[in-house]
Amino acid sequence: MNKILALTKKELHSYFSSPIAYLMLFASLSLFSMFFFLIIDQNREVSLRDIFLVMEFMFIFIIPLLTMKLFAEEKANGTMEFLLTSPLTPTMIVLGKYLSMLIFYSLLIGLTSSYYFIVEYFGDPDPYTILSGYVGIWLEGAFFISVGLLTSSWTRNQLIAAMTSYMILFSLYFSISLSKYFSGFSEQFLIQLSTRTHLENFANGMITANDIIYYLAGTVLCLVLTRLSIDHRLWQ
Repeated sequence: MNKILALTKKELHSYFSSPIAYLMLFASLSLFSMFFFLIIDQNREVSLRDIFLVMEFMFIFIIPLLTMKLFAEEKANGTMEFLLTSPLTPTMIVLGKYLSMLIFYSLLIGLTSSYYFIVEYFGDPDPYTILSGYVGIWLEGAFFISVGLLTSSWTRNQLIAAMTSYMILFSLYFSISLSKYFSGFSEQFLIQLSTRTHLENFANGMITANDIIYYLAGTVLCLVLTRLSIDHRLWQ
């Protein structure tokens, strides 16, 4: 565990040593804040439901940019072999890099908590519903990061890693839009496959085992596949 935390700390230090982390935080928070005030002004509701849905869509664009370098940069710089021959197992490497980005993502989400205090100042929001929404957007981000980590393990090219992440995430997001062309099992499968279905439940204050399992299972699956990709050098 200490080795995983050491790698996580190293990754975070490397990320915050460049202006990229600060630019991503500033740009993301600026976008979220702009949409927050536009939504509040239009809806006139003391609720963060719609901002969570907007954040979900924006994270489809943002997270692949954050994760594309995690493994691809190591390969491009020729440091991947050094990392694999260090006293770290492939599992430790995967978890260390994943946790570093999850911590960064949690920081970004945490900085938006001021939205709750703003709507509370102007009204009487339901704290349970808002907490549920934050749990949902955090779980979804954890899933998105695992997808980005997986695609980064497939290639040396960061652009290809990001584009592959976009393809997967957009497919998951828009699968519910295709459900109207099907019926029965196929229709329900596409609805349940969509990330929109599950986040809407959280944003509405409904936390169900089905939604939690969806995100956790997706995250674990991607981490296992990433581990296999690194272990078997599928990127070579």
